[in-house]
Amino acid sequence: MRKRDLHILTSNIYTYTGDGRFSVIHPDPSDDWNLKIEYVQKRDSGIYECQVNTEPKINMAIHLNVEAAQANIWGPEDVYVKKGSTISLTCTVNVHSTPPSSVHWYQGSSVVDFDSPRGGISLETEKTASGTTSKLLVTKASLTDSGNYTCVPSNANPASVYVHVLNAGEYPAAMQHGEHGGSSSSCVAQLSCHFLVVLLLSLMMAR
Repeated sequence: MRKRDLHILTSNIYTYTGDGRFSVIHPDPSDDWNLKIEYVQKRDSGIYECQVNTEPKINMAIHLNVEAAQANIWGPEDVYVKKGSTISLTCTVNVHSTPPSSVHWYQGSSVVDFDSPRGGISLETEKTASGTTSKLLVTKASLTDSGNYTCVPSNANPASVYVHVLNAGEYPAAMQHGEHGGSSSSCVAQLSCHFLVVLLLSLMMAR
């Protein structure tokens, strides 16, 4: 029985729900009765109660917590590559019982087009006992390849990274900010020193 709506799901070998994911497993001639839920979903979370019609009645409550699977893209959230090099993004989905039927990649809000005139874009997908791995390769990266890339499995939450394609000799913004900060401090120090000298000279001349 499902406690949240007091719905009797099964009794003996019979199922009393229109949801075909629910069934009973009863190995004959054992006394084991198992409730099976296929393709379990987040909404299946909750308390389920097993009842035995003896006198007195025996019941046992079981709390089922279904956690949504999460895709993961290897590496940092910001990826920096040089123009002309290869963008390589690897997404893993650790769903063992039900692998995703598909894994799509997006650049911004658009699906990555592997047949675009640009060419040089490929996808490698591998399904193993430990999960599913999807590897996106973009060769000869150009500035237009910069942007937010999202891995979207059919049965897991998506994951995203931001790719920055840099021109030759260009550095990540974080490094540039650091350099500019140093130059700014040096400039302020020089101006302060010059102002102090002028002030002292003015005071001496006034005497």
